[in-house]
Amino acid sequence: MTRVCLIGADDSTLQYELLSRETAREALSTYDLHRPFENTIALRTVSVGAAISLLNDLDWYLTRFVDEALVQEPSVSDEEWLSRELATQLRNSTVEPDETDEFCKIYGVERVDPESDPDTPATPAAGVDTEDETGHDFEGTESGESDEKQGGGAQSAGGQARTETQQTETEPTTATARRRLVEPLYVRRTDGDLPEYDLRDVDSTLVVRITEAEHSP
Repeated sequence: MTRVCLIGADDSTLQYELLSRETAREALSTYDLHRPFENTIALRTVSVGAAISLLNDLDWYLTRFVDEALVQEPSVSDEEWLSRELATQLRNSTVEPDETDEFCKIYGVERVDPESDPDTPATPAAGVDTEDETGHDFEGTESGESDEKQGGGAQSAGGQARTETQQTETEPTTATARRRLVEPLYVRRTDGDLPEYDLRDVDSTLVVRITEAEHSP
């Protein structure tokens, strides 16, 4: 299965912006949505082609509310992600899988304690399962299970994701430590190795393969 992860822009609350708008909500309603990092939405699709088609369908919203859209294709890498542009080139067969790894950017991943960061929301947006991040797999936590689950998430087979305004007062508001992506380091792979992330101390990193044009804009 191909994965998609949308990273929200700094000035937007991604879950609310997407799930409160009918067209975007309907496009996402057939997927199980997760939040691997603060202000992100992640899901699985059947192929790179399906992932790119979904991103194209959401393009109006991505332009306004998303900082970056990432795609992970297991036939390319189980750990590293692709930028939307590079994934599109892969889908169009203008680049081969073994030609995608030279240019990268590395995000730092740091843990945030909501009690020490008042800007971090304690309650996840409705319609999104809240799951912690370990390594590069957005499905698990260190214990192998999610830290918290938000009931009534996005449904499959034509179901409809709830908007934030449809939350009830009985839903949990547990404040648990979350992870967020921090400033990326642009690097070039040399002899199969990537430089270490050195912009700040972080818990882990997330590698995104990008095009040469994205590496040197």
